Amino acid sequence: MKKDPIKMFYDTRKDRLKFPSVNMPYFNEMMIKMMAEDYEYNFDMLGRPIIQMPQDIVAMQEIIWSVKPDLIIETGIAHGGSLIFSASMLAMLDYCDAVEQGCVLDPSKSKRKVLGLDIDIRAHNRAAIEAHPLSHKIDMIEGSSIDEGIIKQVHEIAKGYEKVLVCLDSNHTHDHVLAELNAYAPLVSVGSYCAVFDTVVEDMPAEMFPDRPWGPGDNPKTAVWEYLKNHPEFEIDQSIQNKLLITVAPDGYLKRIS
Repeated sequence: MKKDPIKMFYDTRKDRLKFPSVNMPYFNEMMIKMMAEDYEYNFDMLGRPIIQMPQDIVAMQEIIWSVKPDLIIETGIAHGGSLIFSASMLAMLDYCDAVEQGCVLDPSKSKRKVLGLDIDIRAHNRAAIEAHPLSHKIDMIEGSSIDEGIIKQVHEIAKGYEKVLVCLDSNHTHDHVLAELNAYAPLVSVGSYCAVFDTVVEDMPAEMFPDRPWGPGDNPKTAVWEYLKNHPEFEIDQSIQNKLLITVAPDGYLKRIS
């Protein structure tokens, strides 16, 4: 029987991504230099600053296309670039659905949404996000992501959706991220992801964060490790960090498997 070349391509990639690169020390050194220069602040997403590594943006594109969520929950808004990115991916899913179904696309009737949470949505950022053409796909809530009232509000909103993806990128202390995981990871659909960003803090020199309440030993990665001790329904998707090599989220791409 003739082998399927497409399947062969993906099988080869899958085998390649089972193990981390033998050059990981080299890439860790690159991460230290890039973060020291605020490299992740250099990029825009459809007109709004997105504070993220390009590799992680690509990873999220792959995840969203694979999962096809109808709700993306993000903690941490900043300039709104990540919200705009997520909204653009949901808009693309709507477009492709319309093409496949042979129907006319009415963006105003889309059920897919992005929900952003931030303790302080600055007025100029809110205005810029709301003025963006994709703003109709974005809702924002101002308040602490670990406030009981905010958590309850998000859970009520999530009841109306079938496939939920969560991204955690706000306060990076261990306690805060662990509280976010306990609050929002249960909303993640089976087969979907909870992406925990800036786990790389654990691997960086302590002197890189002199004015921050987080650092090695107290950061998103330590929170992930703690959370996973009692939550076997999630596992770290090692293939993502193995393919990216340069990422702010090592051990942070958590896939819900049950």
